[in-house]
Amino acid sequence: IMTLRDELLKPIWHAFTALDVDKSGKVSKSQLKVLSHNLCTVLKIPHDPVALEEHFKDDDEGPVSNQGYMPYLNKFILDKATDNFDRQDFHKMCWTLSSRKNLEQNHIFISNDDAFKIWCIFNFLSEDRYPLIIVTEEIEYLLRKLTDAMGGSWVEERFEDYKLKLNSKRQCLLVWELISLVGSGHFSKGMDHQTLSMGINEVYQELILDVLKQGYMMKKGHKRKNWTERWFVLKPGYISYYTSEDLAEKKGDILLDGSCSVEPLQDKDGKKCLFLIKSSQKSFEISASERKKKQEWIQAIQTCVNLLRQGRPAPHHYSRQKRRELRLKQQAEQEELELRMSELQTANEAKQLELENMRKVGEKHTSSLMAQREIKKQGTERATWQMTSSDEGGKWQGCMTLWERWMDVVDVQGRETKTVKYG
Repeated sequence: IMTLRDELLKPIWHAFTALDVDKSGKVSKSQLKVLSHNLCTVLKIPHDPVALEEHFKDDDEGPVSNQGYMPYLNKFILDKATDNFDRQDFHKMCWTLSSRKNLEQNHIFISNDDAFKIWCIFNFLSEDRYPLIIVTEEIEYLLRKLTDAMGGSWVEERFEDYKLKLNSKRQCLLVWELISLVGSGHFSKGMDHQTLSMGINEVYQELILDVLKQGYMMKKGHKRKNWTERWFVLKPGYISYYTSEDLAEKKGDILLDGSCSVEPLQDKDGKKCLFLIKSSQKSFEISASERKKKQEWIQAIQTCVNLLRQGRPAPHHYSRQKRRELRLKQQAEQEELELRMSELQTANEAKQLELENMRKVGEKHTSSLMAQREIKKQGTERATWQMTSSDEGGKWQGCMTLWERWMDVVDVQGRETKTVKYG
């Protein structure tokens, strides 16, 4: 659930960024003094001029970065903020600072007030990281609600075409891009400007002002028992009723808690479409204008009571929380998958390298064996030649010995024996 701190920080970030004229990431101290003073005023925080001057005293450090401003913002503003301020005043102040620099009114077909409401809705639906962006899923959620509020039909193909263009870039929008998208009328074709404006207001009422249902109904008085028309506004913890829809004069509240109940009543006193709201303080008899309205109110009030019993937030807060949790889960699963794929790729590359090294070692070993075989073969041939030469020499020597023996010549005259040797 969005905390008060997170809710405040997003509009303040827009204001700080708008003061960063040259986009250096820093803002002059004089401008931050004015911003801090205005924040204290709209948030109903007591001014501390001494701390302000001490923190932003003139020195040689020059402009202050976002990180440099955060310590002061945390200690003297965010930590002291409570829930007793007018949210619209706070948002309007931050909007005025940021829209003056960024809003291109000439390129959109909606009023400044409608652009402000889209800005507030963006802050509610944007991711909790900076710079602030709204992802494709939340853009679709907003456009669907807007189409439904205008009584139009959702054209799936149109959004799919837009999503393809968006995904080819960065799969998200900045706040001024979202305002331009809604203000361009691309997703409200066939609707006039008034219908679009009413649709934007209805979505704003629900998502930002937590208005779950509103409308005129008759209420029975507790003292005089007369029936009076009132404008009813259902919020998560109570129902307020006013003299008219301009909310100028509030007549009372019906506090809701887990012990409350709502039930249909039979027609009586000439009144139809009756139902009874039982709270811990008193009971209220209400008459709707038609049966359908009666069922819608009974169901809406019962939903609020059930949520209070379960300790759960309003439906739009709860659904946003669930969408974010699912996105974070899918993101974690995607990152884990990518990590595993990377590990597998690394292991595969290591295996390929190992196999390549083994192949090289094998080739080297094979070459060595072949070389050894060649050497051995050459040695065997040389040895065989030497042996053959040796054998031939032996045979020749043997022949010479025999020859010597047979060449004894008897010298008849001298009657002497001589051995004639050749070689």
